Amino acid sequence: MNDILKVKNLYKTFNGAKEPSLFDISLNLKKGEKAALIGPDGSGKTTFLRLLSGLLFPDNIKNDPVLINNLSPYKKRGEIKKIIGYMPQKFGLYEDLTVTENLEFYAGLKNIDKEKRASLFFELLNFSGLLEFKERLTKKLSGGMKQKLGLCCVLLTAPKLLLLDEPSVGVDPVSRKELMKITDKLIKENDTSVIWATSYLDEAKYFDKVFLFSKGRKIYEGTVENAKIVMDGLTYKIKDDKFDKRTLLNEIVKKDKGLIDAVIEGNYIKVVYENKNFAEKSNFNLIKTPPLFEDFVMSALNSKIKSYEEKKPEFNIKTKDNISIKANNLTKIYKTKNKEFIAAKNIDFEVKKGEIFGLLGPNGAGKSTTFKMLCSLIKPSFGTCEIMGLNINKNPVETKKLFGYMAQKFSLFGNLSVKQNLDFFSGVYGLFGKKKKERIEYLIESFELKNYLFEKTDNLPLGFKQRLSLSLAVIHNPCVLFLDEPTSGVDPVTRRDFWMRINALAKNKVSILVTTHFMDEAQFCDRIALVYKGKILKKDTPDNLKNSIKSKSNPNPSMEDAFIEIIKEADKKYDE
Repeated sequence: MNDILKVKNLYKTFNGAKEPSLFDISLNLKKGEKAALIGPDGSGKTTFLRLLSGLLFPDNIKNDPVLINNLSPYKKRGEIKKIIGYMPQKFGLYEDLTVTENLEFYAGLKNIDKEKRASLFFELLNFSGLLEFKERLTKKLSGGMKQKLGLCCVLLTAPKLLLLDEPSVGVDPVSRKELMKITDKLIKENDTSVIWATSYLDEAKYFDKVFLFSKGRKIYEGTVENAKIVMDGLTYKIKDDKFDKRTLLNEIVKKDKGLIDAVIEGNYIKVVYENKNFAEKSNFNLIKTPPLFEDFVMSALNSKIKSYEEKKPEFNIKTKDNISIKANNLTKIYKTKNKEFIAAKNIDFEVKKGEIFGLLGPNGAGKSTTFKMLCSLIKPSFGTCEIMGLNINKNPVETKKLFGYMAQKFSLFGNLSVKQNLDFFSGVYGLFGKKKKERIEYLIESFELKNYLFEKTDNLPLGFKQRLSLSLAVIHNPCVLFLDEPTSGVDPVTRRDFWMRINALAKNKVSILVTTHFMDEAQFCDRIALVYKGKILKKDTPDNLKNSIKSKSNPNPSMEDAFIEIIKEADKKYDE
């Protein structure tokens, strides 16, 4: 038998639910095959992986809806545990243990002989590039290194079927490629099969096939190339010099019918239509462009792009040269008993009114440190930051009224309801009486929060947590907005809706500083600063950064290509 996994008519209904969370799922996976599992929040990806791992039982267990190596994971759990590896979204690493101590702990749980552990640990750590960090505390590892360690813990038993639930969420493109290399090597050496759930659609090209889930159903199984063929003749670019790009985006969404998607790509607007009839009736001059897998996903999920109108900022302050954010020689040095660690060094940039400025860089590059200095969450060792011409450290009270901040990990009060969070944050930002009531009502309507008002925030779907976080960041109508990896782990449809809101804010002259690991999102920025090892390597427009690495072998580089190539060049210089 060539199939490691057979799933036939799988159903799962949770207690109290009116409908199944998974409905009639059937699919196969061959030995040595690598599949991407893709779908929006709530589509059933995690439930599916938990069913495969035997952590959940299906409704129709008597019919053996899941067979792994021709064994039922529910009836032969002991045998199945020996041949599968499962890495959940939040893998249970122990932060106060070292890398080696975490491996020791999991080796004990898996009953691995103590005599074999040293050679096995060496092989895995060398394999994953973590060997030189084996005595480092886990809490001091970067996000990408933690994911690699989690994967090593799962690989201790050399599984035949590897189930990975969003292993690359919040991980930079370089580290994501390294995770891919680890699994590819495993497939080659052990004939392992892999199911890798991901929200990064650009990763799909690295897989043999894709399973696309939506609302508990499998709506596509096949290759990326076959998916793109379906979209031929539906994807175009538009440029019109009569409008700035954000006004043009709004005009297109308002005037053209049958739009699945519309996004800013450099100086163009990329559009995707439902069918060719809508494209033929467009109000704009269309330039045909090859479809991407993401275009197919947006179409299959029945996405409909919406435009938004946002209110103008509360404080309309005139500044020199129209600058809203100015970082000058920002440096942060952490000192310990034995040494100094420079987290950020001589960071310089300016953000104009209405500009979206992106900070990109690998995990541990210094992006979040820079962010926290700009928001006065930590004091710089040297240098200054100005918001609307005011020094943030000398004028902390005045400047905090001018900006909103959306943290990497949502700064929501989980035990409070959506309404209580809105009430609390409006008070923090000095909104009271009629003004507070009107602003909260506007945000509830604008962010479509009405159905969740009395729901505890901890119980919200991830997409609605993101909406609430953004609504709280703009509750006081700021003229500057800081967004630290705001869409990490969020599905493509929700991300697109988020960016339409951000573009509406920028159109109203709100200045936005954003960090992201999604390379397609980097293209939505007006300019980008690429940060590495605490320094800014390059500062330019997305198009210019891509053009800077053009070559005969890669005449049309992607943003991911530019990111990886610039980091590689920097590493060569550091090595020299």
